[in-house]
Amino acid sequence: MVLGAMLDSGLEEGALRSELAKLGLSGYHLEVERVVRAGLAGTQARVVLDDPSPTERYLAEIEGIITSSALPETVQMRALDVFRRLGAAEATVHGIALERVHFHEVGAIDAIVDIVGAAIGLDLLGVDRVYASSLPLGHGMVRSQHGLLPLPAPATLALIAEARAPSRPVDIEAELVTPTGAAILTSLAAFGQPPMAIDRIGTGFGMRELPWPNALRLWLGEAADGGLETDEVTVIDTNLDDCTPEMAGFAMERLLEAGALDVFFTPVQMKKNRPGILLTVLAAPARADRLARLMLRETTSLGVRFRTSHRLICPRREEIVTTIYGPMRVKIKSIDGRDVVCPEYEECARIARQRGVPLADVYAAVLASQTRTEG
Repeated sequence: MVLGAMLDSGLEEGALRSELAKLGLSGYHLEVERVVRAGLAGTQARVVLDDPSPTERYLAEIEGIITSSALPETVQMRALDVFRRLGAAEATVHGIALERVHFHEVGAIDAIVDIVGAAIGLDLLGVDRVYASSLPLGHGMVRSQHGLLPLPAPATLALIAEARAPSRPVDIEAELVTPTGAAILTSLAAFGQPPMAIDRIGTGFGMRELPWPNALRLWLGEAADGGLETDEVTVIDTNLDDCTPEMAGFAMERLLEAGALDVFFTPVQMKKNRPGILLTVLAAPARADRLARLMLRETTSLGVRFRTSHRLICPRREEIVTTIYGPMRVKIKSIDGRDVVCPEYEECARIARQRGVPLADVYAAVLASQTRTEG
């Protein structure tokens, strides 16, 4: 459905096929067809296998296929990110180490083409940022290599939970979000609808017949309102003068794990000349009540305060930049028509540990990559 929507929005079919050929995979062909469902026209893309027998591959095998290809580095990194996130979800579901995960359905050629094809499509279409709506979840059972499993499929649910992606229930016995689809969206997209000027729309159809058009719609366009985004957050705070540092630190960990956007402490002077702390939590409005209850459970607070705050946000995206230490994932902030590279601490710390160099040197290398790009 992702490939169908991309092709329907203007992705050149020949260019997609040419890039997919760089994987060096055989035993399949890509069928592309214009279809109409319930009066809605769009494109259906199908990966048809010469041998539909189940295929098992370990993550390392899939990584080898991708990294040994002649695909652009940014495409490889995006595709690897999707598979690694999916692998981590499968490892969690089955209670095993990541390197022991062997993919069944998602290790087959069609899943590899779907995921790598999505990364190729974003590259060819020149897409900087991807956003997605909440995910529709049906109910019932689905048949897999492990037998019958409840819907949403365990890996799908693990991916949604790990990304804290919003979902909505749909009263139908059907799988509406597959593990592959969930992995693509939770890896490559942010969940929300930014202001934008829409240039093109693509509609990709799935194979399943539903009471409504089984379609994924892709909107392509430019950021509106000067490129800045707006939203609202709920600010929850409480004053604490009898909470130990250990308790406060643990509360911060729990709040971040539960989906807080940010948690911070501010020193305050309270009644009876007691030094205290102001615990402040920033939350998406839908999570505010849950986080407030967690604050009350995990601290000595007797009550919390709520207020709504309006935010003006710089658009940001993840990219791969080339540094003297190799390719690194960074955040790119856009402001006033200029892109600013923002090093990611975890990525920089990983490289610093691997190379045995100071963290500051890795930060400097990332920032230098922007200078070279601009030059």
